[in-house]
Amino acid sequence: MGGTPDLKIILEFSAGAELLFGNIKKRELSLDGTQKWTIANLLKWMHANILTERPELFIQGDTVRPGILVLINDTDWELLGELEYELQPNDNVLFISTLHGG
Repeated sequence: MGGTPDLKIILEFSAGAELLFGNIKKRELSLDGTQKWTIANLLKWMHANILTERPELFIQGDTVRPGILVLINDTDWELLGELEYELQPNDNVLFISTLHGG
């Protein structure tokens, strides 16, 4: 057969998080389907490929910084295993910033 299909997911950014990603609120991604994608891998990919402004406002160490809420298919990622969660086809990953500085 024709190899492994890409893993297609949707990323969304809200409440200011989109400002760190070129002001694009929604992205449809096709990730390499030959590897296992966890949220930890996704964050590294995002940092390397689409994070355009002030990474310290989004990433802290290997995870998102406090104040960034992560919902996977409208469920809090803390209920799904956080960084260990393995992405599934058509997952919707939403990042919401609760950080509002002046």
